[in-house]
Amino acid sequence: MSETTPSTRNSLWAVLRRPSARYSLISLLGTGFILGILFWGGFNTGMDATNTLEFCISCHEMRDNVYQEYQKTVHYNNRTGVRAVCSDCHVPRDWTHKIVRKLQASGEVWGTLVGTIDTKEKFEAKRAEMAQHEWDRMKRTDSRECRNCHRYDAMDMELQDKTAKKKHGQASAEESGKTCIDCHKGIAHKLPEE
Repeated sequence: MSETTPSTRNSLWAVLRRPSARYSLISLLGTGFILGILFWGGFNTGMDATNTLEFCISCHEMRDNVYQEYQKTVHYNNRTGVRAVCSDCHVPRDWTHKIVRKLQASGEVWGTLVGTIDTKEKFEAKRAEMAQHEWDRMKRTDSRECRNCHRYDAMDMELQDKTAKKKHGQASAEESGKTCIDCHKGIAHKLPEE
C-alpha cells in the first residue's frame, strides 16, 4: 500500500485549487455539493407534499368521488382516532418503491390533465379498470402498504369474530399465498359495479 508523500499531497491540492477556465476545482466541487443538497432537499420536500391528503383531493376527480366514499369508512373515522390517508394505502414508505409508485402516478396525473376521468360518468366507467390495477399492484407487493399498520402478529384473534379469526389464521400461514387485498377489496372505496 503506497503512502501519500508531502509532494503528492501538494500536487493533489494544487489540482484541486487550480483554476479551470474561471474557477478552481474545489470551488466547482463545493458549489456542486451545495446545489446537490438543495436539489435533494427540494426533491424530498416535493415528495412529502404530494403524499398529503390535501394534495390527493386537490383534483375534483378524487375529491368528488373516492374521497366521499373514504370518509364513510373505518380508515377515516374510528373509535381510536387513527386515520389512514391516501398515501398510507397507495404509496410505499421505502424510497425505492416510493419513486416507482410516484412515476406510475404521473400517468394517473396525465389522465386527469387530459380528462380521462374528469366527470362522474367517466370516472365510473373507468372504476373497474383503476381498481383492478390497484388490486394487482397490492397482490404483487403482498399488500405491503396494508402491513405498515396491520400485522398478523399484532392481531388479537380472540377479539375478532369467528369468520375473521378463521380467515386471518389461514392467511397468516406462509404457504397460503393469500394477502390482505384478496379479502378486503372495497374496504375504503366502493366496489366497481361488475
